[in-house]
Amino acid sequence: MPFLGQDWRSPGQNWVKTDDGWKRFLEEHSNFVGDINSYCHVENNKENNKENNKENLIANLNYDIAAKKRKKDFLNNNTKTQYFYQEKWIYVHKGSTKERHGYCTLGEAFNRLDFSTAILDSRRFNYVVRLLELIAKSQLTSLSGIAQKNYMNLLEKVVQKVLEDQQNIRLIKELLQTLYMSLCTLVEGVGKSVLVGNINFWVHRMETILDWQQQLNNIQITRPAGKGMTLTDLPLCLQLNIMQRLTDGRDIVCLGQVSSDLQVLSEDRLLWKKLCQYHFTERQIRKRLIMSDKGHLDWKKMYFKLVRCYPRREQYGDTLQFCRHCHILSWKGTEHPCTANNPESCLVSLSPQDFINLFRF
Repeated sequence: MPFLGQDWRSPGQNWVKTDDGWKRFLEEHSNFVGDINSYCHVENNKENNKENNKENLIANLNYDIAAKKRKKDFLNNNTKTQYFYQEKWIYVHKGSTKERHGYCTLGEAFNRLDFSTAILDSRRFNYVVRLLELIAKSQLTSLSGIAQKNYMNLLEKVVQKVLEDQQNIRLIKELLQTLYMSLCTLVEGVGKSVLVGNINFWVHRMETILDWQQQLNNIQITRPAGKGMTLTDLPLCLQLNIMQRLTDGRDIVCLGQVSSDLQVLSEDRLLWKKLCQYHFTERQIRKRLIMSDKGHLDWKKMYFKLVRCYPRREQYGDTLQFCRHCHILSWKGTEHPCTANNPESCLVSLSPQDFINLFRF
């Protein structure tokens, strides 16, 4: 009987033995139905979880892509520093092409040479400013997008430095004016794709340049609070000797406006004669002779006339140098892996214009 009773039981049903025989337990049947419902609910949850996992996976991928894009945009657009390299030198070969090892453009050289540190060195400051001016005049279109951003970031650092120490104000004003005029000309031809980048970026940069110019114009140079010795306290011979160390005639004119004694010294004929001979050759001077009312050479007028006709002599405390043996460009005093027996004899100092010419293939 127990054996037959077990056969009578259907799979999934519960039976109990009573005095009258085997009887199906109905209360458990409802639990069985609940188990079926619970099972179906679990299976449905599994399917829903699969769909949710798939959606979460896609969302995570999209988030990673967005995060990488934001990081790239931050590095490319919002950075205020240059892209630095461990090496302080670069390999340059004038006859290089893109297919040859050693190909280097002006933009790459501008990115890799440490100009941000150079502007903090008084010996290199004027060199970098002159280089920025030459690039502004004719080389902006040859810079890559990153090089252009580094150019503007470096220019911002130069302006901030001048605002802080109140030195070389006129020099930076001239640089900004040159850059602004060049951009005005280039923006007019933007339809010819002469500039890399969106036109709105360049318009914003031009507005920034105007703002920098206004900040420089608002500088008020105050007399130092200390009561130490000043230039006018020195003997006249020493004052004249200091004037002879100035290489820009405009500085001499401005200095002469400080006091009546300096005004007299600023008109010294010998002072202007030495200045003309320092910047220009004898042949250039002979072509621009100007006589005064007293029958003497007017060296002051000759100087300003010569400046309009010929470039002035450039002299810097520290410059970039080029190794003719291994074709490596670096700052003076920077070691590079040269294989020459006498590396010092292979180094040539480059003027800012020589630096530009090095990348004209």
